[in-house]
Amino acid sequence: MDAAIVTVGDELLAGDTENTNATWLCRELAERGVTVKRTLTVPDEVDAIAGSVREYAEAYDAVVVTGGLGGTPDDVTMLGVARAFDRSMEPNDLAWTDLERSLAAIAEDRPGLDLDVDIEAEASIPAGARPLINGAGLSPGCVIGADGSHGTVYVLPGIPSEMSAMFEDVAGEFAGEVRSTTLYTEEPEANLVARLDEARERFGVLVGCYPDRDAGHNRLKLRAEDGASLADARAWLASNVETVEYDDGD
Repeated sequence: MDAAIVTVGDELLAGDTENTNATWLCRELAERGVTVKRTLTVPDEVDAIAGSVREYAEAYDAVVVTGGLGGTPDDVTMLGVARAFDRSMEPNDLAWTDLERSLAAIAEDRPGLDLDVDIEAEASIPAGARPLINGAGLSPGCVIGADGSHGTVYVLPGIPSEMSAMFEDVAGEFAGEVRSTTLYTEEPEANLVARLDEARERFGVLVGCYPDRDAGHNRLKLRAEDGASLADARAWLASNVETVEYDDGD
């Protein structure tokens, strides 16, 4: 399974907000064996969103889109995805019901708070899409399923806490065959080139070397779809490189 990630927001392109969503999603997808082929950040422009989503949906099994889904003028992510597939926006019954429930709960919890929410607009998603309830916020996400000409598109909120919570609801739909393993060495990166090339050629695995100067080591990451080849490559590399123990929290 391969995927692309599209993050939407002028604030990301201006550097006002750190794009933690892309990093988080890449890590979550990789842990599930999915190969992330592209990450792209686009402005809050309907045509820019539509064009990138359409292109990636035609090329990859899945596209994960994160961006503003609320009612402010710059929240055009859902409209852009709808335009990518020439679909109209229409209120979804399930999303509408959940919004009413959420607003009622907010009113009960904070009686002095006056929220002016256009429920019809807030509950609108591309026609025919599957709604994703926002358990950590208000605005729903959605899924536009694969139809033979494009992959499945998942639209998630831009707020990180809402995005990660909604992703967990669909995480089981992402699965791939790529597995990885990691070794650490204090040998200089320049001295490792020949052995890393040999591991790649001999076992047919992908090999990456990532220096961490603060920790004083190089992280060697091997990836492959074949588990036996991956294990053989790790064993060979471990016997040909001076490795060190390191706990990176994984």
